[in-house]
Amino acid sequence: MALTPRQKEVLDFLVRFTDRNGYSPSFEEIAEELNLASLATVHKHITSLEQKGYLRRRFNESRSIEVTEDYLNSEKERRKLNAPGDVTVPLRGRIAAGNPVEAVEQPELLNLTELASSGETFALEVRGDSMIDDHICSGDYVLVERTADVRDGEIVVALVDGMDATLKRLYREGDTIRLQPANAAMEPIRVPAESVQVQGRVLAVLRKYR
Repeated sequence: MALTPRQKEVLDFLVRFTDRNGYSPSFEEIAEELNLASLATVHKHITSLEQKGYLRRRFNESRSIEVTEDYLNSEKERRKLNAPGDVTVPLRGRIAAGNPVEAVEQPELLNLTELASSGETFALEVRGDSMIDDHICSGDYVLVERTADVRDGEIVVALVDGMDATLKRLYREGDTIRLQPANAAMEPIRVPAESVQVQGRVLAVLRKYR
């Protein structure tokens, strides 16, 4: 089942902590590491991950959270696929989207490696129409660079109140963050700055037609 960016962070921290210490972190340590507002938020994430089959907990034991083998194996496979190496596709020239122009093939290679050159790059499937005026449609995939350092106006993955992730343009307005949809039928989301955590900025949009 799909993971939210925050759930992925929880899982990755569990793996790192357990590998380093030989036992799982407490809820307090998870909250401190990920800047979560309350232990109730941690409990909600852990419960959701358990229901999705990514975690196991032994009854009535402290520090008993275990990441499942399925997740650990999938991460190993992902790292293999993301190992350093160029990803290229043939660039055969230019094509007009307005008036027709002469089609002249100019063999080149389009290098996609830079879009995913960092281990901090991940993809999300878009659900909903809030960004359609920026040509991001439901069913598209966005390639996201994991960072909290973003400029006003950039399209970001933002986590609100530690739980709800959304794709919007971000604007800082004093003590408030405005998360602006690209859809004239929708109102912006305005929330206190301290309740927003930026998970990353959008690098590219991918769309499959079949």
